[in-house]
This record gives sequence, C-alpha cells and structure tokens, in this order.
Amino acid sequence: MAFEVYKPRGERIPKLPLITISKNSIVLNKHAREKLNVDKVELAYDRETNTIRIKATEDGQNIKKTKVFSRGFFNHFNIVAKGKYHAKYDEKENCLYVDLNHDQVIQNQ
Repeated sequence: MAFEVYKPRGERIPKLPLITISKNSIVLNKHAREKLNVDKVELAYDRETNTIRIKATEDGQNIKKTKVFSRGFFNHFNIVAKGKYHAKYDEKENCLYVDLNHDQVIQNQ
C-alpha cells in the first residue's frame, strides 16, 4: 500500500477572484470585490472573444451586497452562460475579465 501523509498546514494558495453567473445576475466573491474596491461597475462584452469585462466606475451599475443585477446586459448581448468562472484582474485598468469559453470552475460533487 502507498500511503500519503496529510499535512494540514501546507502552502497557502492565494484566493482567486470568482464570479457566478445566473439567469439574472453576476455575483462577485469577496476577493473580486476587494480587487475592484468600488460600489459601482460598468459591464461590457467582447463578442469575438466571448469575454465579459467588469470595470470599476463611479457612474455604473450598483453592486448590491455581492450582486450586480444583469438580466438586461445578458439579454442585450444574448449571453446564456451560467456557472462559476475565474476572473482575471487587470490592475492597470482596475477591471476583471471573465472568459466564458475556458474558465468555468469545476465543482466537486
């Protein structure tokens, strides 16, 4: 038998910004909200790359606790994606990029 030793105090993995897309909203996890550090965001979509940009702004859509209500945005761009996705933070632009093609987080069942 080949036993592996459990070490509870291993290397800490940095927490990643994640977003969850549902039918009506985009939910930002704590780390995504900390990266943006604002109460309002601008939503944009790139059809060629199937990427959502969530950019910090002073006059955009409100973040209500953790959610950005996005049904109109989804309908306008015909976005039907659902699930959890990794978000890449761009410090220079102060925005998150969500690639809807490749970055869906796999849930353990």
